[in-house]
Amino acid sequence: MNALRIGVIGVGHLGGLHAKMLAAIPEASLVGVFDIDQEKAHKIAADNGTTAFATMEELFGQVEAVTIATSTTAHFSVAREAIARGIHLFVEKPITQTVDEANQLCALSSAKGLVVQVGHIERFNPAILALEGYTIAPLFIETHRLAQFKPRGTDVAVVLDLMIHDIDLIMTFVKSPVKQIDASGVAVVSDTVDIANARLQFENGCVANVTASRISQRSMRKMRLFQPNAYISIDFSEGMAEVFRLLPEDAPDVRGTMVLGEMGLGKNRRKIIYEQPETHEVNALRYELELFVRVVQTGGIPVVTAEDARRALEVATSILHKIDQQRLPS
Repeated sequence: MNALRIGVIGVGHLGGLHAKMLAAIPEASLVGVFDIDQEKAHKIAADNGTTAFATMEELFGQVEAVTIATSTTAHFSVAREAIARGIHLFVEKPITQTVDEANQLCALSSAKGLVVQVGHIERFNPAILALEGYTIAPLFIETHRLAQFKPRGTDVAVVLDLMIHDIDLIMTFVKSPVKQIDASGVAVVSDTVDIANARLQFENGCVANVTASRISQRSMRKMRLFQPNAYISIDFSEGMAEVFRLLPEDAPDVRGTMVLGEMGLGKNRRKIIYEQPETHEVNALRYELELFVRVVQTGGIPVVTAEDARRALEVATSILHKIDQQRLPS
């Protein structure tokens, strides 16, 4: 099988990492990069043994697929042109700036039969991968995604920059339509919302309380899932998950678990089991790009589809609308 001819559009911080990862993937051939900042494009190209193209159109003419790591505001225009040329896409999150753009992108790519994968990278975090063998059926979810301020990413609100990671995972876990959204947020150091909190209520009864900030003194990326007879704690920064379960008192011990104690009386007595699912060291960005290359070459459905990303964007946009309504003078 021939290596997939692929290019990178936008080689800022994240796009530069895309180029580095793709240059190291045997199944991919990094044909070149493009950025409106040609000096930056030439540096990234030189670092990765590839070509800096003078125009995006020239790069499109040489590739089968591209990754789009431009500013969010440019995602749709670049993606639309690539789709028109029959090029498969890996698009960084959020998929587009607006839901209408996402709807169009989904329709255009589907009509052309093209692969579109979206870079919701936390799907590939070792902690999430370690939970693949577990039943996830939460009734309550709490997330905190806090980061120190960096000018990069402030072209969109923190809901689209950071919170959307957790929204995507929550939608994946819950698998139920959102019934109601309440939200608040404020702009502190930029022109867009820098800290936000949202409460999502789902039709199946699950509730998610989601907080994101890019003006925190300390970084934190944690999610807690509460479900019948189980509590799951996920630390994305550490790449680690912990599972606490309630099992019948007479349930056999499971290798790799620890009995922390017991609770309840009589027939309701349960033992508390603790386990830390085994994780494997994974470069999440490389892994998601490897899977994208594989899907383009062999067929199948991407782990994070355009429709997955569109749904997450729809919820994120609704959160922003709620925040805007709250900020309007009465």
